[in-house]
Amino acid sequence: MDTAYVIDTLFALFSITLIILMVPGFAMLEAGLVRTKNVSSVLTVNVMIYAVASMAFILIGFHLAFGDFHSFTMSQWAFFMFQMAFVGKAINIMSGGVGERARILPLSLFTLIMGALIYPTAVNISWGSDWIKNTIFDLNFVDLAGSTVIHSTGGWALLAAILIIGARKGRYVGEQIRVIPASNIPLVVLGAMLLWIGWFGFNGGSVGSIATKEAADSVALTIFNTNTAGLAGAIATGVLIYVRYKLFDITMILNGALGGLVAITAGPHLYTTVDAITIGTVGGILVVVAVPLFDRLRIDDPVGALSVHLINGIWGTLAVGLFASDPAHGITFANQLKGVVEIAVFVFSISFTVIYIINKFIPFRASDEDQVQGLDVSECGLEAYPEFKRAI
Repeated sequence: MDTAYVIDTLFALFSITLIILMVPGFAMLEAGLVRTKNVSSVLTVNVMIYAVASMAFILIGFHLAFGDFHSFTMSQWAFFMFQMAFVGKAINIMSGGVGERARILPLSLFTLIMGALIYPTAVNISWGSDWIKNTIFDLNFVDLAGSTVIHSTGGWALLAAILIIGARKGRYVGEQIRVIPASNIPLVVLGAMLLWIGWFGFNGGSVGSIATKEAADSVALTIFNTNTAGLAGAIATGVLIYVRYKLFDITMILNGALGGLVAITAGPHLYTTVDAITIGTVGGILVVVAVPLFDRLRIDDPVGALSVHLINGIWGTLAVGLFASDPAHGITFANQLKGVVEIAVFVFSISFTVIYIINKFIPFRASDEDQVQGLDVSECGLEAYPEFKRAI
């Protein structure tokens, strides 16, 4: 009993470390995809999200999500930290998508509300303490590590924010879509690969135990399928963009890999290798399709977060009902769809309302002048690359 308890505690702590590596992963990815004049502000936002969201979850959010939780299989502090490590990821998804025009203070205020109330409620109605679930939502869907609960939650909040804040200055001019190139491709690669590695703790740790042969096999299968879906997403995206453009765009290939990782997150413990390859491949294809689609809709997302996290969060959750249907245990496409829809309605409506109210008092959008100058100067007073001339 004590040996299993210690092993599972150590496993949770190791998984936490991998998940928190995703903080610099998001930071580096976003810093590489924005222009040099906005890098300090992006890095500041990522650090603030980790700090503010985690503290809000510690003080309020955990109890809302899980009630008076007591673990008998591992240290309750390890379980607490594991759940805390997740909360910032939902908001990190949002931060990159509003990059280069969102101010830090209102974004931090929304982070506080997201970490204390919105995300914990989404957890509660899916895999939390269940009092809201049992009385209002009555959800019964499989989402092991949060294709919907984390990734789509962040995506719906991001969509609400973009609709309120609008596009970056100069992004859309008449019918023209102006391309704003990434500033640092090596940082993009570093960030994406840190996220990829962190996903092993994200999904593998969500199995919850590794102290028995069966549990160890489940963890290994989960991590194997997670990695396989990422590989498939990268390859599918690379092939598709080469066929279409005769070019290999590393930013799109990496987003395709991340799309595959998001898509597999709902049920990596349930799939065969062929399932994982198929789900990851579709995830990569969806990224290639969705990125230009959002641009045509004038929804400005500098890092492709909606395509990676929202679209593939939906796809990944529905995929469980397609590839691992088990009506005897409640795993059906209808239940998966119900989970997607109810979380979407709740998160989007609440996020839109909260962001709208905050925006009335403290505008989210930086002024056109500040966007031209760069948010590093107006928001941080600290330029990431002061020796270089700022790009307009």
